[in-house]
Amino acid sequence: MAFETITVETRGHVGVITLDRPEALNALNAALIVELATAVRRFDDDSGVGSIVIIGSEKAFAAGADIKEMAERTYPQASLDDFMGGDWLAVSRARKPVIAAVSGYALGGGCELAMMCDIILATESARFGLPEITLGVIPGVGGTQRLVRAVGKAKAMEMILSGRFMTAEEAERAGLVSRIIPDAELLDEAVKVGEKIADMSLPAVILAKASVERAFETTLEEGLNYERAVFYSLFATDDQKEGMAAFVEKRQARFRDR
Repeated sequence: MAFETITVETRGHVGVITLDRPEALNALNAALIVELATAVRRFDDDSGVGSIVIIGSEKAFAAGADIKEMAERTYPQASLDDFMGGDWLAVSRARKPVIAAVSGYALGGGCELAMMCDIILATESARFGLPEITLGVIPGVGGTQRLVRAVGKAKAMEMILSGRFMTAEEAERAGLVSRIIPDAELLDEAVKVGEKIADMSLPAVILAKASVERAFETTLEEGLNYERAVFYSLFATDDQKEGMAAFVEKRQARFRDR
């Protein structure tokens, strides 16, 4: 399948997806969302890929959903079409870790897309915001839920109710961003992190990600029980035997993802 709104490549064991609508600051229109979902699912199913990176341009990761496509929608149409469901949720449903490499604007749906990822790396130019309130609506792809989990109620409320943008420095302090990376090094560093993850045992990586996500969905006691069950289950893998043998023998582990 030839893509028109994204470019796709593999760097080592890392799948890289670049949003490519520069004329619209990578606004997330229907075509881009379908192509992004397709690429994410392909990488998620590819046994040669251990992690995924999503990046935009220097000016914009993604400046939001495409307002021109949304402006004339009616309530029945949005509801019946499951607007912002389906393919919009592909990133959040990926089993393998997804890294957002953010430079420039990550606004509205673009900010929500970044928050669907497991790790956000950003340059100093990155700006995060949920300005939907200025359009007479609210975030519709998880913004009100994920932002408050990332930065807390007070900061999330201010941003969502006023439309205020957050700088990369503030986002890092608040816990939304993992690290700030120099502009010229953003993609290389994101791929480096992705390769580091891909070098690990894939069953352990997938279950570690699932365990962290469970922390947001349940009580502490239930989360601890889930973690312990997953921990026990990994003793049934060859990779656990290899990893611990390598540690004892003071050598690099050679995981085989089984």
